[in-house]
Amino acid sequence: MQTPVFAELGTEIVRAEDLRKTFALSRKQRLLDKTGAAYKTAVDGLSFSAYRGEIYGLLGPNGAGKTTTLRMLSTLISPDAGDAFVCGHSVRKEPQKVRDAIGFMTSELKLEGFFTPSYLFDFFGAMHGVEQGTLAARKKELFARFGIDRFAEVKVKDLSTGMLQKVSLVIAIVHDPDVVIFDEPTNGLDVLTAKVVTDFLLELKKMGKSILLSTHIFSLVEKLCDRVGIVIDGKMAAEGTLAALCGGVSLEDKFFSVYREAKGEAV
Repeated sequence: MQTPVFAELGTEIVRAEDLRKTFALSRKQRLLDKTGAAYKTAVDGLSFSAYRGEIYGLLGPNGAGKTTTLRMLSTLISPDAGDAFVCGHSVRKEPQKVRDAIGFMTSELKLEGFFTPSYLFDFFGAMHGVEQGTLAARKKELFARFGIDRFAEVKVKDLSTGMLQKVSLVIAIVHDPDVVIFDEPTNGLDVLTAKVVTDFLLELKKMGKSILLSTHIFSLVEKLCDRVGIVIDGKMAAEGTLAALCGGVSLEDKFFSVYREAKGEAV
């Protein structure tokens, strides 16, 4: 399937088509769930597109389906129904080509504590088939950019949370991917490290990269995102540029208006 080109928005780089994902609940989860249901529909017919050179944000509360959506886009889990295309490749039919095109980062990424940042960067670079000379130059550039060079031979288990997040970031983009997918990019970070990460995302955008992120933080969306999709209960409740979506009100006010309407509450 060819990737269409839109004059106003540029080249479509990610397209989700009616994505659906349901999980069976454990006995403990069933007891905690007020409905007593045996299954949870995390993503319920979600569709959207993201374009080259933009930052697209999925905004929603915890449990809205944002992380599940990004994991499907990253081929970590398979959709029950629907499909998604990254750089024209189906997550269902061409998962390896999707993985080659993306860098995926989450605060839940666990790196083996025994290894050093230098070793892990080389290991993941080799996995992605990055040529040795290119890999060495990229390591030098990224390690200097994030201040990892001084900790290159320190074991991961001895790194601070902020430094570990930086290491995770450079490993995610070791192969210089066209699409960068971040699940809650500033979650758990101190303000200094969070600024380093957000500034780098803007830098990647200037380089023509496409960035897709999930968050529940309004200020992060306002600072970074060109367009935003508000996700409630696994469905797209509203979508657009901040200006078009908010119409002069704050993003926070617009979000809660959309949320109440999606829940059938009085607006």
